[in-house]
Amino acid sequence: MESAGPPPLVPVPAARYTRVRGRRVIVGVPGVGFRGDLRADDPVVQGSRTFVPVLTEQEYYRAELHHVEAFAILVPVDRVWVEEPGPAEPENLQPLDAPPIQWPRWARAGEPLLGRRVVRAVPDGFVRDLRALSNSYTSHTGVESVRVCAESAWYVWALDGTPPSAMEVPADQLWIE
Repeated sequence: MESAGPPPLVPVPAARYTRVRGRRVIVGVPGVGFRGDLRADDPVVQGSRTFVPVLTEQEYYRAELHHVEAFAILVPVDRVWVEEPGPAEPENLQPLDAPPIQWPRWARAGEPLLGRRVVRAVPDGFVRDLRALSNSYTSHTGVESVRVCAESAWYVWALDGTPPSAMEVPADQLWIE
């Protein structure tokens, strides 16, 4: 049976933060569209404007892994939102001038999971920043399970071929972000 899931990811304007290095962010223009799966560096000021350096997650992890500089797009701070787990209004009350709130969905809903970002329930809360290495399957014990790894290991695998350490998690402990 499905238990209470993780809190949704609420987009919070980046202007509210002085430090966002490594945080997951969404960029976009209200009325046009939004893009996620990005990471940020701390804001910079040029003249009288504040910008947030933004790069793809893969570039972020490449820079972290190899200790190199990465090319980041400077996005005006008013077009950047930080993904923050927290309380939110019901889905039908979301504003149109910001990215939508991302409500996790229970992984046993039958959706393909391979490569998706997932959240795992643990006794004292939830673990985020995980990636599914498989779709759900029946384990040797007869439990519907999914193999997962840390998101950083997912990107290291893509960058240098090192297979991630995987763990088998019962599917009823997972939510799709």
